This record gives sequence, structure tokens and C-alpha cells, in this order.
Amino acid sequence: MKKLQILGTGCPKCKKLYEETEKAAKELNITYEMEKVTDIDKILSFGVMSTPALAVDGVVKVSGKVPSIDELKKLLS
Repeated sequence: MKKLQILGTGCPKCKKLYEETEKAAKELNITYEMEKVTDIDKILSFGVMSTPALAVDGVVKVSGKVPSIDELKKLLS
């Protein structure tokens, strides 16, 4: 099971990244657990300076933008 974490304070882009990541994970048919990380200190502990960001199994894969579904699929595979 993959652990997917959306790092962000809840802005529209953060919500969009959450929805798109969930959609990509479902299309790939992978088992996953989604978590929203909104605590600034926790976000900074990942080394993220610009949100939204996506961490897969604790590793930040993208930050500061909402990638396309195809890009997300590559990041999740």
C-alpha cells in the first residue's frame, strides 16, 4: 500500500492536487492511503518551501504545482 500525502494549507491548488492524485491512483488501480498534511511545521519537515506538494511513501515527488494526471501516474508508479 502506498502512502500518499498532500502537503498544503488547504488552498484551492492543494484541493485540486488531492483530487487529481486520488483520480490517478484509482486509474492505476493501486492500493493507497491518502493524507492531508496541513501543519506548517510538518510540511517544512519535508523540506517543502512551496505548496501544494505530493509525497509518496514519505518522499516528496513534486512541489509548487499541480501536475497533469499523466505526470501523477508516472510519479505514483
